Amino acid sequence: MSLLRLFLKPGIDKQNTEYGAEGGWIDGDYIRFRYGLPEKLGGWTWFNEEPEYLVGLPSDVFTWNDLQGIPHLLVGTTAKLYAFFGGTWFDVTPLRSTTAAGDVTFAASNGSNIVTVTDTAHGAIVGDFVTFSGAVGLGGVVTAAFLNAQFQILTVPTANTYTIQIGVTANSSDSGNGGASVVGAYQINVGQLNSFQDLGWGTGTWSLSSFGTPRPSSASLTLTSRVWQLDNFGEDVVCQLVQGRIYLYDTSNPTFRATAVNGAPTKSTFSLVSTPDRHLVCLGTESTVGTSSTYDPMFVRFSNQEDITSFTETATNTAGGQRLTDGTFIISGIRSRGQILIFTNSALHGMQYVGPPYTFSFQQLGANCDCIGPHAAVDVNGIAYWMGINAFYAFDGTVKKLACTVQDYVFKDLEFRQGNKFHAGVNSQFNEVTWWYCSIGAEFPNRFVTYNYLENTWHVGTMPRTAWSDVGTYNYPVATEYFEDSTETPVDGVIYGLTAGRGAVYLQEIGVNGVDDNGQTAITSFIKSGYFDIGDGDQVMYMKRFIPDFKNQVGDLTVHLLLRYYPQETANPSSLDPYIISPTTNKVDTRARGRQISLRIESDDLNNNWRYGTMRVDIQPDGSR
Repeated sequence: MSLLRLFLKPGIDKQNTEYGAEGGWIDGDYIRFRYGLPEKLGGWTWFNEEPEYLVGLPSDVFTWNDLQGIPHLLVGTTAKLYAFFGGTWFDVTPLRSTTAAGDVTFAASNGSNIVTVTDTAHGAIVGDFVTFSGAVGLGGVVTAAFLNAQFQILTVPTANTYTIQIGVTANSSDSGNGGASVVGAYQINVGQLNSFQDLGWGTGTWSLSSFGTPRPSSASLTLTSRVWQLDNFGEDVVCQLVQGRIYLYDTSNPTFRATAVNGAPTKSTFSLVSTPDRHLVCLGTESTVGTSSTYDPMFVRFSNQEDITSFTETATNTAGGQRLTDGTFIISGIRSRGQILIFTNSALHGMQYVGPPYTFSFQQLGANCDCIGPHAAVDVNGIAYWMGINAFYAFDGTVKKLACTVQDYVFKDLEFRQGNKFHAGVNSQFNEVTWWYCSIGAEFPNRFVTYNYLENTWHVGTMPRTAWSDVGTYNYPVATEYFEDSTETPVDGVIYGLTAGRGAVYLQEIGVNGVDDNGQTAITSFIKSGYFDIGDGDQVMYMKRFIPDFKNQVGDLTVHLLLRYYPQETANPSSLDPYIISPTTNKVDTRARGRQISLRIESDDLNNNWRYGTMRVDIQPDGSR
């Protein structure tokens, strides 16, 4: 029999059965579709050419150029805020407070490396970071060098004391010492790593408790993991803790810490800068500026034009506010189509600059189109795309629910408690919007779903990423990953008592391999077709051979032919399976027999690369059983 071309339509189809998806693809990992054909996903490498780790789980990554064209990078984690400038990382986490000299004293116990610190009304919680300077030794082996360092706080027994772990075991006891010049610099309270059980985006009432303060365990709280929202104000960056305060990173002093924006609301769900008019817009914020008890999850407040420290409206400025209606809380906002799109838990609103005296106009643009998390929406060339709790949406002037061929696969496997970690990223080089999410039982984003908005195709995978920034400032996308068990020394040096959990920063779409501490690693990629048959499937078919067709192939590929006689039957490999395809393989003899056949292509070696073309198969009828 003559050879037949095996045409398979692009995209992964998990809505149909494996047999119903005949003529298409039903599964894959570390692959994408481009110009209608599947290929291996691009690789990644270390952002700064070598392994470097940040403390905490990265929740936002932001890239930009200053007025001189110099590139900058900010990464906000659950524990800190980091800046990358001039080839070096800097800890630019805002300080919560700095003591007066002598307010801090230390107490060491013989035979222990745990030191009790006394500081009246310190305001610290477990996991906070404090740096001491000006201390003198406590005697014995506890010299000044072991005290003048950065520490992560171990326990907080009282409002006036806490404990730290030093880098040496004391050989004598000493209390109330450290000298009269000790100064303690406290970074802002650390955030939650994970959302609590039955709490978080998509369940219950969100965002009704104060941020960053210790509370009794019996209190009724809604605690979600810390998320940063970063946005430019000129060449500087507004750094907002979602459901918290607003800080400013001064690009002209790139090694300095971000500082609190005085005059801004002290608690907001989200914030972004309106362009080109340059108002700082706070979404879900205080009706009375500076009074957190007036926090209203549906209230929108905007600053005076060009002044992010002035939010109280007067007769001579353009500051103001507006309460939205449809919804119980605001979740996110993005700039799109000449306005700000505001996402609530049930609707989409538009906020458009109109100038004085009203400054902004507000209009509801859609209903029943919720958003699942603060970073789950993006804009691509004037079209907004976002992930809801049970569907994907787009807005191009009208809200539309996207037809998704992996709908059930994604939305029936979501860990809603961690919804505020779900995030979207644009990969403009490949016309893709990708959402990373936590599957059921996962605490960190471990799966992704990608929509190719030009070719209208979907694919899924397991590459774990916690934040993403498209090409622009850098020649490749920048992304982050979290390693919960890592104890590597972070970029800010030794921190005594530091617990496990590190973030890594990568350049994506570079090469065809992954990377770890030991160098490049192989990426295991595969794609599997739906089951195809002859005619209406009443004939057994015999595949004698196939002619492989791959482009850009490097290294060997493995092809499996999975055979079965009925749709509900477990498939078995053909007798000669697997088939190894080299770049010079011209044809493959198969001897495969069954009513239905599925094709699986995979690669798992270092430097492997491939792009599928149109395979030709030699198939003929072989009876009815």
